[in-house]
Amino acid sequence: MMLVEETQVPEAALPVAELKQHLRLGSGFAEDDVQDPVLKSFLRAALAAIEARTGKALIQRSFVVTVDRWREATGQFLPVTPVQSVTDVSIIDQFGVEAELDSSAYRLKKDVFHPEVKPAGHCLPGIPLGGSAEIRFQAGYGLAFGDMPADLQQAVLLLASHYYEYRDETALGQGCMPFGVTSLIARYRPVRMGLSA
Repeated sequence: MMLVEETQVPEAALPVAELKQHLRLGSGFAEDDVQDPVLKSFLRAALAAIEARTGKALIQRSFVVTVDRWREATGQFLPVTPVQSVTDVSIIDQFGVEAELDSSAYRLKKDVFHPEVKPAGHCLPGIPLGGSAEIRFQAGYGLAFGDMPADLQQAVLLLASHYYEYRDETALGQGCMPFGVTSLIARYRPVRMGLSA
C-alpha cells in the first residue's frame, strides 16, 4: 500500500493569527508579518506531527492510496481518517491502462478509525496480476482550522509554539512531544486490538 497526499494544506488555512496570539507576539508594528514564514513552517510541522501520531488528516485535502491487491475482497481499508468522500476508484492493468469504476460499484463505509471502500455487491472487482488499484479520496475535518475539534486545535497551537520557543535547541530532552500535546491527542490515536489485548 502506498499513500500519497495529492494536495497540501493551503496557506490560507494555517492559523497564523491564532498562533501569534497564543505566543503573545506584539502587534500594531510595521513589521507584524516579518515572522509569518517561520510561524507557517512551525504550524505545518505541528500539523504533520499530530497527523502522524493520530492517523487523522486535520485539514481537508486530497489523497490517493495505491494497492496491488485488496486487503479483503469485501472491503479496502483507507489509512487516513476522517474520510469525507471517495472521488474515484480505478483499476490499472500491468500495461498501465486505467479503467475507472462506476461510482455505483462501491460505497464509503465511514468510521472514526477504520473507514473502508466497500463493494456495492459481494466483492470488489479483481486487480489483474501485475496491476494495481487507485482510490482517490478527500479526508480531513474541514477546509478551515476552525473545523477541527477544539482539543486538536489547541494541540496544534501548543506544539507549534513549542517548536517556536525551542527552535535553537538541538539536544533531545525527555521526549520530543510535550505532555500537554500527547494528552490532548490521546483519544484520537488508533486503537489496536489483538489476541493479547
